[in-house]
Amino acid sequence: MRRIVITGCSGGGKSTLLAELAARGHAVVKEPGRRVIAAERAAGGTGFPWKDATRFADLAFWMALADHGSANAALTFFDRSALDQAAWYARQNSAPPAEVPRYDNAVFLAPPWPEVYAQDEDRQHGFDDAVDEYIDLATRLPGWGYQCHILPRLSVAERADFVLTTIGNEAAA
Repeated sequence: MRRIVITGCSGGGKSTLLAELAARGHAVVKEPGRRVIAAERAAGGTGFPWKDATRFADLAFWMALADHGSANAALTFFDRSALDQAAWYARQNSAPPAEVPRYDNAVFLAPPWPEVYAQDEDRQHGFDDAVDEYIDLATRLPGWGYQCHILPRLSVAERADFVLTTIGNEAAA
């Protein structure tokens, strides 16, 4: 089973790309962070990145761990993953609460794209913070043994084609 992570700059079009891959019949897992925020909001919790970042990171990490474990399709695409949370812990000079699972070697990074970036109720950080997070991931992931592929700034369909072609070429290599 291949578990492909799509990560990178917040507001860089990851969720839109995942929706396109789902429309093409591929298994996808939605971003843990947004699901945590929705659950915390519904429960009156405090696990928001802007309120209790550690609780948010812990909840998102455990959710991502469960997502990884339950992915049983031959090919599953993840909108962010435990890797994102592991990077957050590393930036805090701490360790994740459990072992980080291994994903496919091919990881796709959405680069900063100011023309599509937008803040919303769940994305309250600014573009500069999103760029900093992207730079950290682009630097850190290769050190963890991942091959990073930068998503081109193309249409959603062309981005999906790029991802599928790239992982197809890697499978053939």
